[in-house]
Order: sequence, then structure tokens, then C-alpha cells
Amino acid sequence: MSPAIATAVAQRPVAAGVYEALGQRALDVDSIIIDYIINIFEDETFDFGWEGEVAFEAVGPLLVDAKCVPSESDARLVCKKLAKKFGSGRGAYKEGFRSLAAPVRMSDGLQETEPASVTQDTQTAPEISERDQAKMDRRRRKEERQRQAEYQSHLAAAEASVAGLPALFVDHSNVGEGGVPKDIRLENFSISMGGRELISDGSVTLAYGRRYGLVGRNGTGKTTFLKHMSMHAIDGIPKNCQILHVEQEVVGDDTTVLECVLSSDIERTKLLEEEARLVAHKKDYGNLSSIQAFEGRQDTSEQQSIKAPGGIVTPLKTVNGSSGLSDKDEVAERLAQIYKRLEQIDAYSSESRAASILAGLSFTTEMQRRATKTFSGGWRMRVALARALFIEPDLLLLDEPTNHLDLHAVLWLESYMLKWPKTLIVVSHAREFLNTVVTDILHLHGQKLTTYKGDYDTFERTRDERLRNQQKAHESNEHKRAHIQAFIDKFRYNAKRASLVQSRIKALERISQVDAVINDPDYKFEFPTPDDRPAAPIISFSDASFSYPGGPTLFRNLNFGIDLDSRLSMVGPNGIGKSTLLKLISGELEPTSGSVFRSAKIRMAVFSQHHVDGLDLSSTPLLYMMRCFPGIPEQKLRSHLGSFGLSGNLALQAMYTLSGGQKSRVAFAKITFNKPHILLLDEPSNHLDLDAVEALIQGLALFQGGVLMVSHDEHLISGSVDELWAVSDGRVTPFHGTFQDYKKTLK
Repeated sequence: MSPAIATAVAQRPVAAGVYEALGQRALDVDSIIIDYIINIFEDETFDFGWEGEVAFEAVGPLLVDAKCVPSESDARLVCKKLAKKFGSGRGAYKEGFRSLAAPVRMSDGLQETEPASVTQDTQTAPEISERDQAKMDRRRRKEERQRQAEYQSHLAAAEASVAGLPALFVDHSNVGEGGVPKDIRLENFSISMGGRELISDGSVTLAYGRRYGLVGRNGTGKTTFLKHMSMHAIDGIPKNCQILHVEQEVVGDDTTVLECVLSSDIERTKLLEEEARLVAHKKDYGNLSSIQAFEGRQDTSEQQSIKAPGGIVTPLKTVNGSSGLSDKDEVAERLAQIYKRLEQIDAYSSESRAASILAGLSFTTEMQRRATKTFSGGWRMRVALARALFIEPDLLLLDEPTNHLDLHAVLWLESYMLKWPKTLIVVSHAREFLNTVVTDILHLHGQKLTTYKGDYDTFERTRDERLRNQQKAHESNEHKRAHIQAFIDKFRYNAKRASLVQSRIKALERISQVDAVINDPDYKFEFPTPDDRPAAPIISFSDASFSYPGGPTLFRNLNFGIDLDSRLSMVGPNGIGKSTLLKLISGELEPTSGSVFRSAKIRMAVFSQHHVDGLDLSSTPLLYMMRCFPGIPEQKLRSHLGSFGLSGNLALQAMYTLSGGQKSRVAFAKITFNKPHILLLDEPSNHLDLDAVEALIQGLALFQGGVLMVSHDEHLISGSVDELWAVSDGRVTPFHGTFQDYKKTLK
């Protein structure tokens, strides 16, 4: 128990009783839940009931759901202990008595309460009347809903960023009349999540047309900041500023990929539909009445105007108060209006522009015609990114956009974003992507946002110099203060020097305080050294071929080997089979012909996004490791988690409160606990912040085993591997050159 908790508990007897009854598990549960339970029991009007039955009804389900206790019977036992200890003083716990009063919580004063009814029969507990039972059931259900709402409060902000928000469409308000918001000034705003303050008194100005890279350590609140901006939840964002936060994949349905992108331009869609309708009916019927009859069956609100995000455009003309078209001239006039507006919004080039964006993100012509539901989550994320680029919102927020892209698509996105005409904020772990794309850096550190001009490398140099200057100023300031303080202490009681002492005291008060530089704790990726070193051969492929059942042959006649000194990275476009090849190496898949030899003594660790997504979010890193490796001493598991920077409170923090990078480190800790000889890493830098990527590079450099990774992170590859393998046309061939040379071949 931390000193802070111990002090608070010492002053609150009920809190001490709760922690005593729950034991070690209380320290592993979110403090908000524990405080909520304590507040219920501390209420003097709370009636624990006979043997704690009412207490169990009030908090029993919550104790089980929050993992405070392993089972319902344990929850009843805890409530019974607390009732014995604290209920008797309130006349609530008497052996053989049962209170029928419903619990009253401090947090709600609006519930109906009934006076407690205590029976004097000491032999048996009286039966509860149907009326009282119905009241208790209603209250229990109400309290359960309230508890669930409080327990799920940490998800509210994340869900609000998606739920209930209006869909964004291409905004043509800058075509013709209307203005576009320019600079955005956010002043003195604060953001908190789950009771923890992430940004305090933040101020930042986003200049129109600038591209900002948002950087900071995992867990500092970068994604939460973007979500608050997308919800217009920060004062200073103009109401007419169209903001799009790309973090959710497109929901798959029967719509083709190209149609999914084009459908975001709702004005274009409606105009083309109306044009086709008018032309078809003019041709088929050739007279006014048929056209008028057809138009009369349409929704009048749709006939009278077409609404776009920028306002109402292209009003339909009415004749004698009706929405019908009076004659052929009227039809021609309306068609002319449609054609003019289509030309204004450049509607006829929209399809080619959408197709070009999709092609840049590696969608072939055939893939663009496929339904979105046929694609995996990674490809649907690309569709979401394509829609965002097509919409061109006033402020585009991208959260790790390169995670689901191959190198070809990353290079295309870099060149596309260099021409981005509006304001952009991007969170990314890819140093080279930031260096290429951004014009400014927003650094989130210590609950403050600081703006730096230039790319990421410039930011690092500028910040390092600023911190050195700050440390020098602090040391000089402290030296000066110490010198003056020494004079004051020496002559404080010397009457002859009294005037000098007073002047020194005033001088000391005038010296402003310069804060010392507080460096972030160093990240750690300490991969354990294998206890043994098996002799070669370790892994070897001999004329191995592979194809999925009913599918084409992905690989044919593979011949290569991997040993404990291998430092390799596979490069190639998405869908070429790199992840499949990792599964063939690990033994998760077997070749359809040829052979793969794996030494029986070799231990391999495979990291993929599947391991991160498969974490139990209701658990803590320590409890998760204890379940994965039963019987292992807790201290040994804590030490191993600490080797990946998950020490102290982080190891006891609920997984749902961890950032994506922190979850990745939990996955690394799990797969490396058995001291593997070979690391097979599939996009290991996804969700890690830039400092964590540096720590990963250092950890891989010190690892005493083989490394084979799939990645498009140039900085990670250049710092941790010696050789590139190019995967293409069902072959794996060594690439003779650096990663920069490989990029040049793609360009």
C-alpha cells in the first residue's frame, strides 16, 4: 500500500476495513471503484442488513465485476465481515435480525427511502413482503445501472468521438460564396481522462496551411487531445470549422471501395441523381405532365433545395407554389443550373481524383470495385484514410496513419501530404515520415503543449539546447542563491552587519526561481539472454512452397536459413505474404511442398498486432502475466515487466487505461518471458512513441539472438538489422543495399 493510501486509510476506519477485507486485490483495482464502495459504507444512514445481505445487494456485483473478489460467495463473505465490524454500531447488524431498508448512497439523495423495519424475532429471519422485495429489486436495478455508468466513465470520451457526431461530407462552402476558417487559437484549456489531468492550461495556435506533428510519450494524452478537437470540445474552435479525426475503420458493407469514397460528396451525389432523373423522364415521357407527376412523388424537402455542409445551394424553382416543372424550358433551365453547379464543384473529376487517392494507397482497379466488407480491418482503415483525403476537411487529424500502410503507400502519402492545402495534425512514431511531412512540432510533455518550428530532427536539437540552457540557468541560479544564503546565515545575528543582512534577504527574494530540468525516465527494452545456444542448423528452408487451400501459390522453391546471428528485415508491398512467411518460419503454418527444418532446441517469440489486441483489458499487466505463467513468483514477473518499462504503478494499472504503446510492451514482456533464441517481429513499432522506438533499437542491438522483422519504419530498420530481404513474385531474395537504396527503387 502506498504511503498516500496508508495515510488516507488511517484517518477513515471504514476505508481501513474495506482494504483489510479485500486484501491485496484492493491495490489492483481502479481507485475510483474502491472510493465508490467506501463512500457507500461510510454513510451513517447505510444499513448493512442481516449478515451483510443489503451490503451485498448494493456492491456485491460490482466487487465481482471489478475483480475485487474472485466469486460471488467471496463477495458475500466480505460484506458479512464489514457488516459485523461496522453495522452493529448503526443497529444494522444483529445476529438473527434482517433489515428491510434499502441502501442509501451519498452520491444520490433523490432515491425514495423507507424507514427501517427491524423484527424482534431472534430465532428466524422474517419473510420479505412482495412489496418490499419489488422495491428492493427496483432499487438494485437502478443502482446497478448507476454503477455500470460510473465504472464505464473512462470510455465516455472515446465513445463520444464516434457516437452521435454528424457525418462529415465534402464541403463546397468555399466554392462561390462562404468563408473558410483560417487560424485556430486555443487558449487556457484543460483536458482530463479517467480522473487524470492530461493537459493543464494549454494554449496553442494552429496556423492555416501548416502541418503539425504531435509528439509525446505514450500515455500523455495525444489521442485524447485529438478526440476532444474532433468533438469541438475545446473553446476556440470555430463552429463552421470542419474537423475529421481518422482513427476508426470504415464499416464494411456491400458498397464498393470507390463508391464509399465518392459518397462522402453528398452534394455531387444528389445533383447527379437529379440530372439522371430529369434527363430520363424527359426522354421517356416527353411531356410536362409526366415530369411533373414524377417530381410530385419526390420528397418536397429534397426538391426545394440541396443541402451541403457549407449551406443551402442550388434551390429548385417553384411554379405557382408547387414544386413541379411547368414546361420544357423549365426543365432545361433546371438542368443548366445543375450542370453549372457540377462544373463549379469540379464534380466530373471527382471519380478520377478518388481513384487516384485509392491507387496511391495500393488499391488496384479491381480492388476499388470490390465491396468494403470483403477487406480486412487494415484495408478498411485505408478506405477511411482515402475518404479523409478526398473530403479535405479544414483540419485533418491523423493518428498513426502509417500503421496500416506498406512502404509504397507511405511514400505516396508523404508526397500527397506535402501538397496538403489546409491544416494537418498527425501523430506518428515514424521519424522519417515526420521529417518529410511536418512543418512544426507540437510537444506534449508535463501536461503542457509547446510548439517548435521545423521537422522532428530540428525539434530534437532545439529542445536539447533549450533544456541545456535551462539546466545551466538553474544551476547558476541555485549557486547564486546559496552564496547569498550563506552570507545571511553567517551574519544573521551580527548587529554590525544587520543592514547588509537585510539587503541580502531582499535580494534573495527578488531572485526568480528557475525550475530544474526533469527528464523523462528512460524507456527500457531488455530482451533476456537465452540460457543455451543451440548448434547450427537452426532454421532452414529447402525448396519450400506454400499456398492456402484453393488459392494461388504464394511462395515457391524457398531456400534460405536463419541462425542466432541473423539480423534481417523483410520488405515488400502489403499482401505479398510477409506475415505468412513469418508463420511458416515459426511453425504456425507448414509448407505445401518441400521442407522446413526447425531445431527442436530452438525457442521462438512471435510479436504481432494480434498479441496486443488479445490482451485482457480488464486485468493489470501483473495479473495478466500471473495467469499466463502460473506458479511463477510475483517478484520475478514484476522484474520482467520492469525490463520493458512497466514497473511500479504501471504494472498494477488496469490495461484499459494503458496507451497503445504500453500495451505493446505488455505483449513484448509475455512473448519473451521464456528467453527465446529468435525474435520474429511483425510491425513491432506500431503504437510505440518515438522514445520507445529508440529503446527498442537499443534493446535489439544488445539481444543475444536472431532477429527477423517485418517493418517499414526506416529508423528502426536502419538501427537494428544488417540485411534486407525483398519479398516479391513468390520469392525471397537478399537486397544488396541500404534501406535508402530500396526506397529509391520504389520511387
